[in-house]
Amino acid sequence: MEKITPKKEKPLPVLGNGAVLIDTHCHLDMSTYQEDCEAVLDRASVAGVTRIISVGIDLESSRKAIGLAEQYETIYATVGVHPHNVAELGEDDYAELQALCRHPKVVAYGEIGLDYVKNYAPVSLQKEHFAKQVALARELQLPLVVHDREAHDDIMEMLESAGLFPAGGVMHCFSGDAAFARRVLAMGFHISIPGVVTFAKAEMLQEAVREIPLASLILETDGPFLAPVPYRGKRNEPRLLLFTAQKVAELKGLSLEEVARQTTMNAVQLFSLEGR
Repeated sequence: MEKITPKKEKPLPVLGNGAVLIDTHCHLDMSTYQEDCEAVLDRASVAGVTRIISVGIDLESSRKAIGLAEQYETIYATVGVHPHNVAELGEDDYAELQALCRHPKVVAYGEIGLDYVKNYAPVSLQKEHFAKQVALARELQLPLVVHDREAHDDIMEMLESAGLFPAGGVMHCFSGDAAFARRVLAMGFHISIPGVVTFAKAEMLQEAVREIPLASLILETDGPFLAPVPYRGKRNEPRLLLFTAQKVAELKGLSLEEVARQTTMNAVQLFSLEGR
């Protein structure tokens, strides 16, 4: 994944009137950020992306996310095991997951879910550990961060059968249509919009964004993946969230600042960031 070099820089949208953004889903622990993590964070801050949630996908990355959150005031962490990695997950690991979640800068449980595109783990095993992790998140009263790739019906059936989620949750990197969005919203979950919304062929996602109430939207990079236009194919990083926010504003006929303020407030409330 090629990093952005200065000669290829394209101007970022500019946030005005004191508005800021929160990148609610980034994988800052990944090796692609190892050499220049501080520079990535500095660029984010200058651009107005003032807080970042670094997301765990297995035990090791969850530990690393917490380490980053301890090192940097602007970073928070989640804990969880991604469906790609559940084959490595043993019963004894749940005790450590629970212990990690007690850290004061852990703000959610995830990324967990189902992935029927790559199927790195058998579907039956994905479902088993999704159900167990959903139960753990409920016990810990943490919001869920849900990964869903071509598993819409199974994801929703399992979540709906689990009952209410007082801490809420988010459908990360939303890839469904407006009808699926309505089903997610009916559970009281938020919907997280990635840089994919800027892609020319993302009409279904763009139409969903037009319909989803702004009060239910949050924004993410999913860095280092899914960089928005005009950086598609490059390494994604938190400052590029401005292009996603700008596209959402365009689709909803709002100002960039209005989208920034509301999605930031949504994230602060969902992840209980006030005072942390």
